[in-house]
Amino acid sequence: MSSPSAPSAPDPLSDPSAPDPLTRERSHLTRSRAALRTMREDVENLDISDVTANWVNAEVLARQIDERIKALADLSHTPLFFGRLDYLHAPGADRAEGADGERFYIGRRHVHDADGDPMVIDWRAPVSQPFYRASKKDPMDVALRRRFGYTGGDLTAYEDEHLSDPAEAAATSKLLQQEIERPRVGPMRDIVATIQPEQDEIVRSGLSGTVCVQGGPGTGKTAVGLHRVAFLLYAHRERLARTGTLVIGPNASFLHYIEQVLPALGELAVKQATVDDLVAHVEVRGTDTAAAAVIKGDARMAEVLRRAVRSHVTMPTEPVMVVRGSRRWRVPAYELEEIVRELLQRDIRYGAAREALPQRIAHAVLVQMERSGEAPDDRVQDAVARNSAVKAAVKAVWPPVDPAKLVLRLLADADFLAAHAEGILDQEEQKEILWAKPARSVKSAKWSLADAVLIDEVTDLVQRTHSLGHVVLDEAQDLSPMQYRAVGRRCTTGSATVLGDLAQGTTPWATRSWQEALAHLGKSDAMVEELTAGFRVPTDVITYASRLLPHIAPGLTPVASVRENPGFFQVRAISASEEVVAACAELLRNEGSTGLIAADARIPVLAEALTAAGIGCLGPGEETTHETRLTLVPASLAKGLEYDYVVLDEPQAVVDGEPDERTGLRRLYVALTRAVSGLIVTHAAPLPPQLG
Repeated sequence: MSSPSAPSAPDPLSDPSAPDPLTRERSHLTRSRAALRTMREDVENLDISDVTANWVNAEVLARQIDERIKALADLSHTPLFFGRLDYLHAPGADRAEGADGERFYIGRRHVHDADGDPMVIDWRAPVSQPFYRASKKDPMDVALRRRFGYTGGDLTAYEDEHLSDPAEAAATSKLLQQEIERPRVGPMRDIVATIQPEQDEIVRSGLSGTVCVQGGPGTGKTAVGLHRVAFLLYAHRERLARTGTLVIGPNASFLHYIEQVLPALGELAVKQATVDDLVAHVEVRGTDTAAAAVIKGDARMAEVLRRAVRSHVTMPTEPVMVVRGSRRWRVPAYELEEIVRELLQRDIRYGAAREALPQRIAHAVLVQMERSGEAPDDRVQDAVARNSAVKAAVKAVWPPVDPAKLVLRLLADADFLAAHAEGILDQEEQKEILWAKPARSVKSAKWSLADAVLIDEVTDLVQRTHSLGHVVLDEAQDLSPMQYRAVGRRCTTGSATVLGDLAQGTTPWATRSWQEALAHLGKSDAMVEELTAGFRVPTDVITYASRLLPHIAPGLTPVASVRENPGFFQVRAISASEEVVAACAELLRNEGSTGLIAADARIPVLAEALTAAGIGCLGPGEETTHETRLTLVPASLAKGLEYDYVVLDEPQAVVDGEPDERTGLRRLYVALTRAVSGLIVTHAAPLPPQLG
C-alpha cells in the first residue's frame, strides 16, 4: 500500500491529462461537482405546467421536485467522492475473455454527465460493495482500491491498495485511520467513507428482517443504523415512500446531534422522534417514583389494560326491535349474546368490533327478511345498521372507550384497578401505582411519561396503530417493556433496526437481554449482531471504563479499540472547581470539541465557575462552532453524544445521582466513554472502588 501523497501543484483546475495522479483526481472532482450542479439546474428548470391534470397533482409534483432539488445540493465541505475502485474485469464479463476492467468513483450520491454516464457511484449501489468488503484474502475482482483524503472540501491526498497483487503486503490504511480519528466540531457526521466489513454487512441487510445491534461505546452502532436506513431507502425507495421510515432516539438533544447524517447522504424524508413524542396523547406534567415507573412499564400492565377495556362490554338482556315500514323485526337477546361472544372470541380491536356489531345485528335482521320472502340488498343492511334501535343496543352493549379516561379511572379507582389486576399485580404493586390524590379529569391530571405509554396501549386496543415500513430504535436498552410495545406497534407490518448497549442501560427498568426486549417489540425472530471493535474511543480510555463491566454487565464482551492513537488520558485529584475549569481550558487549546460532563446536581456550580473564568459554553444538542467549542453536559443527557475531548467531573457524584448503585455505575460508564481523543477525570471525593 502506498503512503498518502501530498500535492506538488495544488491546482484543482489543472488539465486532466497531466501526469500527476492527484491533479487528475482533483480535475475529476471539479468536473463531478459541475455535473452535479447541472443535474440540479435541470430539475430546477423543469416546466410542469403541461403535465399536471389539476392543482392537486401540480402541488404533489412541485413538492417532489423541491425535495429532489434539496437532495442534489452540493455540500461544499463534504467530499463528493471518497474512494475509487478499479476492477480487473468488467462487471458480468466472462473472465476467460479477458474483458477490460472498469473504474468507479464511490461517493455519497450518484452523479452522471451530460450523456448519462456515471461520474460518481452511490455508495449503496451493488458495484460499490467491494469498496467496503474486498480484502487481500478476497479481493472481489478489485485490482486497486484508492482512498482520498480531504481538507474541508478540497482533495489533498490519496492512498492506493493493490488488492490483487500478491507481492503487496496488507497494511493499515493511514487515510482511513485519520478519517476515523479526525476531530469533530458540530453535529454527528456520516461514516460512509469508513464503514468496516462487519458494519457493512449490517447496513446492507434486507428490509424484511429486523436487526438488533449490540455495540459498546465507539463501535459505530448509531451510524450503522442510520446508514442502514439510507441503504434501505436506496434499495426499496418506492415501498418505503409509501410506508414511511422513522428514527427514534432517547431525547431531543440526541436527535439534534444526529439529524444531519441522513441529509448529508441525500435522504430528506426520514422523520425523527422520541418515544415520548410517539405517545404524546396527553400533556405530561408529573413524575413517578422509580418503583411506580417500573410497575407501569412492566409488560403485565398490557393484560391489566386489556381486561379493563373489555370490561366495558356487557351481555344483552333485551331483544332489539327494528321497525321498517309496517313490519317489525325482532332479534332476541340470546342471538345478540351469541354475536357479542363471537366478536369477543375473535379478539379484534375494541373499536373495530364495535363498528362490526351493528352490521352483525343488521345481518340477523336481513336473514329474517329473506326467510319471509323479501330480497334485501346491502343498502337495506346499512340502513338497518343505522336504525336508532340498533344504535341504542350497540351503545348499551359495546359503549365507546376513551383511552385517557380509562387509564385515569384505573389509576384513581382502587376497586377498578383491583378488579382487573387480580392475579397479575399484588396488592403492594397496585398501591404503588395508584394516585394518592385522584384527578378529577383528563386535563387536570398530572400525567407521567409512563402513564402516557399506558394510554397509548389502550389507544391501540381500541384502534390499530398505523405501521411504518421501517423503524430505527437507538439507545434501546433504556426502554421499558411497555415502551417496546409502543415502538413495536409502529412497525407491526414493517421491520426495525434496534441499536443499543446493555452496559449503558441507565433506567431502573433497563433491558436485561435483547431476546427479552425483542419479544416485547414483537420481533422475536430478529437477528442479533454484536460490534466489538471500537473505532472512536481511545484504547486507554475504553480500557479504564471497562473496569466497570463486571459490575454492570457481567459476560458482555469488552470493546477492543482498534485505534492506533492510544489517546490522552489522565486522572487528577483536585481541591476546587477552578481546577476543573483549568482542565477544560487546557483541552480547548487542542483542535475539536470539548465536553464537560458532570452529575446533574453539579451543573450550576460548574456553569458559574466557567462564567467567572470567561469561558463560554453550550448545552447538549446545541451546535458547537470554532468560537465556542465547550459543551456543559449533565450526565443524564450524555448518552449517544461524543466529543473530541472530555473532562469528567466527580465520578462518585455521577454514581450517587442515580437511585441505585448499578444504575449509577452504568451512568458513569456512559460518561467515561464520550471522548474521541482524550479524557481527563477530575475528583475531590474518592473514586468509586469499582474503578480500582
